[in-house]
Amino acid sequence: MIRVSRLALVLSAGLSLSACATLSHHKSGGNDQAAAPSTKALVTPAGTSGAPTIDLVKPGQWPQAVSDVAPDPRVRFGVLPNGLRYAIQKNATPPGQAALRLWFDAGSLDETDEQQGLAHFLEHMAFNGSKNVPEGDMIKILERHGLSFGADTNAQTGFSETTYQLDLPKTDDDTVDTSLMLLREAAGELTIAPDAVDRERGVVLSEERTRDSPGYRVFVNTFGFQLQGQRPPQRLPIGKTEILRTAPAQRIRDFYQAWYRPENAVVVAVGDFDVDAMEAKIKARFGDWKGQGRPGAKPDLGPVAKRGLTAKVLVEPGAQTSVQMAWVLPPDLELETRAKDKEELVKALGFAVLNRRLQVLTRSEAPPFIVGVAMQNDQEHAADITTLAATVQPGHWNEALTALEQEQRRIVQYGVRQDELDREIAGMRAGFVAAAAGEATQRTTALAGAIVGTLDDREVVTSPSQNLAVFDEATKGLTADKVSALLKAQFAGSGPLIVIPTPTAIDGAEKAVTDAYAASAKVAVAAPAAPGVTAWPYATFGPKGAVASQTEVADLDTVFVRFANGVRLTVKPTKFRDDQILVKARVGHGLLDLPPASQSPLWAGSAYIEGGLKQISTQDMERVLNGKVWNAGLGVEDDAFSLSGRTRPEDLDTELQVLAAYAVEGGWRPEAFNRIKTYYGAIHDQLESTPGGVMSRDLGGLLHGGDGRWTFPSRQQIAGASLEQLKSAVSGPLAADSIEVVIVGDITVDKAVAAVAQTFGALPARADVPAPAGAEKAPFPAPSRTPIVRTHKGRADQGQLFMAWKTDDLFSDLQRARNTQVLAQVMQLRLTDELREKQGATYSPSASASASVAFTGWGYLAVSVETPPDKIDGVIASIRQIAADLRDKPVTADELERAKKPRIDQIEKARETNEYWLGALSGAQTDPRLLTATRSVLAGLQRVTVADVQNAAKAFLGDDKSWTMIVKPEK
Repeated sequence: MIRVSRLALVLSAGLSLSACATLSHHKSGGNDQAAAPSTKALVTPAGTSGAPTIDLVKPGQWPQAVSDVAPDPRVRFGVLPNGLRYAIQKNATPPGQAALRLWFDAGSLDETDEQQGLAHFLEHMAFNGSKNVPEGDMIKILERHGLSFGADTNAQTGFSETTYQLDLPKTDDDTVDTSLMLLREAAGELTIAPDAVDRERGVVLSEERTRDSPGYRVFVNTFGFQLQGQRPPQRLPIGKTEILRTAPAQRIRDFYQAWYRPENAVVVAVGDFDVDAMEAKIKARFGDWKGQGRPGAKPDLGPVAKRGLTAKVLVEPGAQTSVQMAWVLPPDLELETRAKDKEELVKALGFAVLNRRLQVLTRSEAPPFIVGVAMQNDQEHAADITTLAATVQPGHWNEALTALEQEQRRIVQYGVRQDELDREIAGMRAGFVAAAAGEATQRTTALAGAIVGTLDDREVVTSPSQNLAVFDEATKGLTADKVSALLKAQFAGSGPLIVIPTPTAIDGAEKAVTDAYAASAKVAVAAPAAPGVTAWPYATFGPKGAVASQTEVADLDTVFVRFANGVRLTVKPTKFRDDQILVKARVGHGLLDLPPASQSPLWAGSAYIEGGLKQISTQDMERVLNGKVWNAGLGVEDDAFSLSGRTRPEDLDTELQVLAAYAVEGGWRPEAFNRIKTYYGAIHDQLESTPGGVMSRDLGGLLHGGDGRWTFPSRQQIAGASLEQLKSAVSGPLAADSIEVVIVGDITVDKAVAAVAQTFGALPARADVPAPAGAEKAPFPAPSRTPIVRTHKGRADQGQLFMAWKTDDLFSDLQRARNTQVLAQVMQLRLTDELREKQGATYSPSASASASVAFTGWGYLAVSVETPPDKIDGVIASIRQIAADLRDKPVTADELERAKKPRIDQIEKARETNEYWLGALSGAQTDPRLLTATRSVLAGLQRVTVADVQNAAKAFLGDDKSWTMIVKPEK
């Protein structure tokens, strides 16, 4: 299985497309494994190409039995006599942990008309009672073993598959045996009791409400238009609300018995355990499982409708305006073979060239769209859809449609150039090489996900080094003509089918769209011009910097370095991930540098990186540095502006050159800023269409008393924004303030010091400029029993509330902050039990605690709940009662353990990652309290007692100390 996701190709070119409604069937295996386009599973009869098809793979058979693709030798594959398959892999990254997955070849496509939504409902019932585990006990059992609900214990239902996942913080026999027992209960022993079903209805309906947004409705209508008359649009996983409200338990049980059968199931186990022992446990636990009743039969998904040019205008208030052109082909059912993998790689390279061309248009002086993308996806085994799509400024759909039509025609008519192809080969190969280099330290959860990702499409599990070898075979001597011919064939089939989601109607509707397309098609297109030659102008920054001091922090395996020019360097060499290095350059004081009385311009901060450098544009920089692994991002933290990137050892010099160049010579090109401003021009319409959008827009400012560093810009502020405002906020600190570089990963101290000496260490001297006086003060809203009310323009049954109690900053009392964190975890347990399990009022209530490091006295404990507006008052009353109980009565020892253990295990897992240490060490040279907090976090959580939790509740959770925000429908 080689996966180069089309979306990954888009993202590698710096693109994103939130408005594209095409549902991608490719599944991410994480960043650990380079991959290629997927093949498709057997659902419809074989094509006429004469190639072997997926129907060669029989039930209870792994696809490598009939394919010439060799499986990853690190994985042990097996089949039990009852037909259940299993895949087991030993992996110790991170050590002492494991990932278990139970996968079913069953999803919403397999539902009858009367069962729509019940595949997903059944997934919920897997956590609500079985033969040997009473209702309500499964989650508690897992929490006692350190698994948190949601993060470590979860499930997903799709069109054609259902997956249950358990991420184990330990691999001792008790944890493994208990987890396998619970999966076995879900597989064949669920009770699906009528009263439990009735209690869960509200939870499932809450999930339906939460997911219903303008973007989702655009997807539903686009999906139905593109797959006209086919089954997938008629079987959305969430189902029909009337069925969810009224379906009897027996109807859910019917689906369970038809599809949850050993011959439809796969157990995946990856982790730090003995493979022989795990195999024996799987055989012992699942060997006696037998299907009950008559097995289900796979439905016919229907043929692709034959259509020519057809348009659909979707008027959806709150939706982002976009243009989508699609060509629909019958599904590709060819069996995965080495030849097929190579063909898919060649096709992916063609799409990469086309995406690069679309990217160039977005960076032009007068871009026809904000962002554009080209891709091809398998649509649930029913069709293959080739799509060109663009996010556009409202009212400018015609310009985008014209540009997409002409770029599609240009690449079909003239093909790709050899220099374009060579560039994409080099860039894509760098990803494959990096993945192969990190093969020995792929993370357990990513490996489990990669195996699961092959199951629905009957693909072979392969390793990164195998993938690299196939890529090299596919690209050896590859010509532009071959790529062009294969890419051209992807624009056959039905179409083009043009969809334009828009918040307001288009004059002339569909006829105007087809007329615009026809007019564009009459315009001749020219062959694309080759780019000029550009050199990388930031290879040197002057004489290398001298080290003024170097200090070892032995207990954290970290070294602090100070250069003569004042630059600080923190280095932590690790072996968590082979060939991975994370870099962050922290400059100035971040939010502390910004004036509280003015609206922050940092909402447009991404324009800084996209604006390139003074001596080279982003487009040219990507071309010059092609084949290297690097990236750059600008962030604003409470106490620093950050320039961050991710690279590998051989490209560390390049990464540091890029970040240092951004620190001293940003390009400030107006085209990049205008692109971001155009995108934000319609953002308010999108945000006000859902309660979650309104909450995300207003909560930050309200929680900080209207301080402009956290408020969201108004429509007028966005319209009047200028590049100079952003420049005045960022350029001063970047040019003159102190710099701290943090490097974590597969690097030695000496190499890190040498690389920084040539870049940041070679810059002119910088002084330690203090933050503005008083900047560390941030207001918090006064407590009030009267909620702040905001309104949204979405569904009448959608509502949300946020209730907060002021606490304190982290360092006012470090242990008390730990106590408050555990209090929040206990509150989460009680919210879930009361609001989700007992009342069915919400899908996913949450409680959290935040304690600032930079802002004195600022912190809170908060609860967030989605619920219908008519239930908000009752939910608020329940939250207040939970708070009162926590003040008045000590929590049980079991609750305390279930709150603490998952949190402690999460931190232990996180400490085995480079990402954790990049964050933990940021700022540590100038604020040693951060080191104390990092050293003490586990012990601090472990020492929290029942009395500590109650004392924290008494201190903070008073009825007269809360502040509440609610979002209700406008009407």
